[in-house]
Amino acid sequence: MRRWIPCSAMMLVSLISYIDRNTLAILSPTILEESRLTDAQYGWIIAAFSVAYMIANPLWGRLLDRFGLWVGMLGAVGLWSLASASHALAVGFFSFAAARMLLGFGEGATFPGGLRAATQTLPPDRRARGIALAYSGGSLGAVLTPILVTPVALAFGWRAAFLLTGLLGALWLFLWWQIRDEPGLRDATPVAHGPRIAAGDRRLWGFIAFYATGALPLAFVLYAAPIYLHQARGLTQAELGRLLWIPPLGWEVGYFFWGWLTDRLTRTRPPLAVHRALGVALVAASTLLSATPSLPRVSLVMVGLFFAMFVAAGFVIVGIAYATHVFSTRQSGFIAGIGAGSWSALVAATMPLFGRLFDARAYAPAFALAALLPIAGTLVWLAIAGRR
Repeated sequence: MRRWIPCSAMMLVSLISYIDRNTLAILSPTILEESRLTDAQYGWIIAAFSVAYMIANPLWGRLLDRFGLWVGMLGAVGLWSLASASHALAVGFFSFAAARMLLGFGEGATFPGGLRAATQTLPPDRRARGIALAYSGGSLGAVLTPILVTPVALAFGWRAAFLLTGLLGALWLFLWWQIRDEPGLRDATPVAHGPRIAAGDRRLWGFIAFYATGALPLAFVLYAAPIYLHQARGLTQAELGRLLWIPPLGWEVGYFFWGWLTDRLTRTRPPLAVHRALGVALVAASTLLSATPSLPRVSLVMVGLFFAMFVAAGFVIVGIAYATHVFSTRQSGFIAGIGAGSWSALVAATMPLFGRLFDARAYAPAFALAALLPIAGTLVWLAIAGRR
């Protein structure tokens, strides 16, 4: 069981990273009202995080592959914990954007670190589950954020909630220091197979298209759902805190379900055939998100958002399983960085547009766009994944 300790530690750090980044989304109705920010400005603040996150992901992936997981995560978590706490000092658009950019840069190490931990400490037949475990902290953090930060914000103000997120990062750093000598954490190198990544390799661009578009609904639900539920459905901040743990629970369940299913199917079938089949199933299911605004009750909306995040988690797991199969696992940190960075680039490009649509109360087109983009990305990927 000790071999799972590094992935479990990375699960905890991804949990904290999503509490950090999701606190702003959960408290956005209150923060936007107090700071007089528009939905479009909020979209640009999210884009500032996403641009920094996009740049940082492949950079951190390279650094972790070269200098090691333990040292790299020590520096990254220290940086982003300070950035998260600095939100408590923000007073307007530019200060929020600056805090988000610094947070995004530090958190770029999250998923490169998780994939690096899985590939260097687990055998191939357990890696999809290891990836699911390491990545699942993100979805669990999104589940826990409204439960943790809403009572703090209601009792002490929204600024106190950001001080709490900085404290959580400091506690993880203490834990990370305690397990520094865990076998495989600092010294193991993943067994290499497959070619190195080249910019001209069409499989790389297929992976980027599949991962980025398929995972886009994760960001859409996290960042836009609180605004939609407040504006269109009339939910208060307290009511949001009681309900917004439900959609990320689908994300959490999805990671483990798709990780288990991928490992199980690839034991007896060619991996690429499994990846293609799962990709087709995922893209068919992703279209259901477009129907969410037409649902008559809030309870049904929550079911729709739960399912959307469940499906989007499958795009992440299947996409990473495909990339680690066709490329060298020695570059696992870089692979994760490319995937998360490409997703962040798409989030940065689309969130201001979603913000403008929400300002215009055009909710149906916004949900339709978030639901249909995975179709285009998957078609690109299938065209490339189908080639040897």
